[in-house]
Amino acid sequence: MSIDNRKERPTIGQIMDENGVGRRRFLKYCAGITALMAMPPGMTAAFAQQLRAARRPTIIYMPFQECTGCLESLTRSFAPSLESLMFETISLDYNHTLQAAAGDAAEEARHEAMEEAWGEYILICDGSIPTKMDGIYGTSAGHSFTDQLHEAAEGAAAIVAVGVCASFGGVGAAYPNPTGAVGVSEIIKDKPIINVPGCPPIPEVMTGTLVSFLASGVPDLDNNLRPKAFFGNTIHDRCYRRRFYDRGLFAESFDDEGARNGWCLYKLGCRGPTTYNACATIKWNGGTSWPVEAGHGCLGCSEPEFWDQGGFYEPVTSKLFNDTGQIAAGAAAGVAVGAAAAVAANRRKKKLSGTADKETSS
Repeated sequence: MSIDNRKERPTIGQIMDENGVGRRRFLKYCAGITALMAMPPGMTAAFAQQLRAARRPTIIYMPFQECTGCLESLTRSFAPSLESLMFETISLDYNHTLQAAAGDAAEEARHEAMEEAWGEYILICDGSIPTKMDGIYGTSAGHSFTDQLHEAAEGAAAIVAVGVCASFGGVGAAYPNPTGAVGVSEIIKDKPIINVPGCPPIPEVMTGTLVSFLASGVPDLDNNLRPKAFFGNTIHDRCYRRRFYDRGLFAESFDDEGARNGWCLYKLGCRGPTTYNACATIKWNGGTSWPVEAGHGCLGCSEPEFWDQGGFYEPVTSKLFNDTGQIAAGAAAGVAVGAAAAVAANRRKKKLSGTADKETSS
């Protein structure tokens, strides 16, 4: 279909006006997004202007080798909510879990939406892509996932890979990887790709990335194609237990005194020093809590090959490697500081204990 014959899509500003969304509410909405993206407060007005002028985009959400966990997480987004995102910002034209149509009717709707927005729609991919035996391990509507991905990606303006499976292969690619599962970027090389990993990702990170892309295009990405606004710092950098790490105070088990006092969970396998994500700042369930606050160490689910990084409850000292395969200087230094602090703390404890014994004997 030629561009001239396409249906004229309304701007997001027009959609907001039609739905009775006032200026104050819209600015509050944009302020929430810019805060999520760690933009300066002064950027809110410019961001709002860009977002209002953007055309309401078509979204094609393709599920592959996945568990629906990422979509479940997305439906629980608070800022913006999935409802406001769908009815005021985007046009979700294909998602076989949420849409009413099924079978041939669903596939016809997808192809029609892709044709009408050819070259402009956003493709969301969920789940890894099995590649062994010509992709026979994953098929839908008589076509392999590999072929469906190529078809859907051809007319996309950009691809957002949600979840660690779509980003890096995830659990499907874990050893011995019998299906030959890979992430989207291993197959598609000619389109902008934004990885939003996690198992599942934080819902506000998914919605925030989408809205930010609409207003400003592809955000600044790291070496793993993750938005730096959400994946620019390690869990360890922002963790409220960091002060205990620096003092050498570690829980030795999940039910000891240290655990009850909220000490660092590094010795229990927490992968915070090697994991880049926004869990410690955005948290989950509308900012209620996150795994480390609930008493469990970070599993590193936003990192490549996290399923194959050894036991979840072993210290990660031997796993502190950067993208070049060398030990990360910052992380190594942090571990050294923590280790030194732990030795000093033990010495102080023994010294105090010895003093107390002498006073008791006298």
